[in-house]
Amino acid sequence: LESEALQREEANRRRRMASFASKRLAQERAAFKKDHPFGFYAKYAPNEDGKGQNVFKWNCGIPGRAKGPWEGATYALTMEFTEDYPSKPPKCKFAHVHGKPLFHPNVYPSGTVCLSILNEDEDWKPAITIRQILLGIQDLLDNPNAASPAQEEPYRLFSTDKNEYLRRVKKQVSEVAGGAQGGN
Repeated sequence: LESEALQREEANRRRRMASFASKRLAQERAAFKKDHPFGFYAKYAPNEDGKGQNVFKWNCGIPGRAKGPWEGATYALTMEFTEDYPSKPPKCKFAHVHGKPLFHPNVYPSGTVCLSILNEDEDWKPAITIRQILLGIQDLLDNPNAASPAQEEPYRLFSTDKNEYLRRVKKQVSEVAGGAQGGN
């Protein structure tokens, strides 16, 4: 009897958290639609069954910054939120390019972004907005964090052969600009 009461209490707590998270995400979506940086997009993903939208999964696009090595394409990224948002950060994952991860020292082979503001044990704060996350990821593209490598080859080239690293980045920019990005 006591365990049933605990289970009910936990279920009620999760419902309250999910309700709070979905309200915050709706506010974030409205704020982003009203004022978002040029070239970016962030919208709810469709539900798996194709009916309606999933407020806990967003399809986003991050343009390469003008005059930076990633300029010339917009990079598809998914943000997945849990019912614990904003207490816990979203998981941000770049779409693959020709079946390969984005060529960047701070992007894991899975496509997951390694950035301190996305880590609850580092710099995540519940007040961080989706707009700030997307701008932070755009900044990371041009300014990799060598202290936090997530992918061996891009990290090695970034650290030892910048020209080859930049050549590989430009190759991926042209692939993405040509419509090669998609799938995971």
